[in-house]
Amino acid sequence: MLDGHVHTPYCPHGSADAMASYCEEAIKQGITQLSFTEHAPLPEGFKDPTPAQDSAMRWDDVPTYFATIKQLKNDYAKSLRILAGLEVDYIVGFEKETTAILNELGPYLEDSLLSVHFLQTTNGYHCLDYSADGFWSLAEKIGGVDALYHLYYKTVQLSIEASLGSFKPKRIGHMTLCRKYQLRYPASHSFETEWMHILKEVRAQGLELDYNGAGIIKPDCQETYPPLFIAKTAKEMGIPLIYGSDAHTVAGLKSGYDALLP
Repeated sequence: MLDGHVHTPYCPHGSADAMASYCEEAIKQGITQLSFTEHAPLPEGFKDPTPAQDSAMRWDDVPTYFATIKQLKNDYAKSLRILAGLEVDYIVGFEKETTAILNELGPYLEDSLLSVHFLQTTNGYHCLDYSADGFWSLAEKIGGVDALYHLYYKTVQLSIEASLGSFKPKRIGHMTLCRKYQLRYPASHSFETEWMHILKEVRAQGLELDYNGAGIIKPDCQETYPPLFIAKTAKEMGIPLIYGSDAHTVAGLKSGYDALLP
C-alpha cells in the first residue's frame, strides 16, 4: 500500500505534526511507501492571492525539507519506503518561472504532482479552494458555478499540455478539485466532455492521476478526487490511479481510502 500525496509541517496552511510522526502512523496503518509532496514554492513574480498568503512552502525551508526526508529514509529504511516529492502548482502565464523551479529542484525529486489551485480571470488570479465563501465569490465574478468548473477544467487541460521541462511531474493532482464545494454550490451538469478530454490527454501522454481521498472528509464534497464515476472510466482506459491522502495532519493519513475503487 502506498500514499503518494502527503504534506508536512513546512506547509504554512497545514499542521505542525512532525514528519517522523507521519512515518510512524503510516507504518501503523500498513502503508509501505509514502511520498512527501509539499507545496513547492510559488514562482517568482506570482503573488499568492489567498488571504493569509499561506499556499506554499518558503524557499528558505526547501534545503531543510529535503534534508529531513533524507534522514527519515535512513531512520525508517527497514519498514517504510519514503520518496522525496513536491506538489507543483500550474499557473497560467508562469510556465517559464515554473520550469525554472523544476529545473532547480527536479534533481532532488523522486515523485511529484502537478496541480491547479489558482485560476486566472480578467481581474487577476484566484485560489478556488481556499474557502467555500471564496469559491462562491469567484463564481459570481465569472458568471456562476458552471463557468468556474469550465475554467478549472480548461486550466487542468492546459497544465497537461504545458511544456515545463524534463522534470515536469508525471501525475496530475486532484483533477476534480472544482467539486470541493459541490454539495453547497452544485454545477448544472457533469462536465463529461471536459473531464473526458482530460482523461484522453492523460492517457495519450502516459501520465498518472492522483486518486485523492481528501474530498471524502470535506463536508461539502464527500467524494474522492476524481469521484467514482470518473475513476471507473480512468481505470477502464488504463490510466494509473495513485492513491493520495493529501494529508496535512498525521490524522489525515488514509483519508478516503475505504471509498476507493476496489
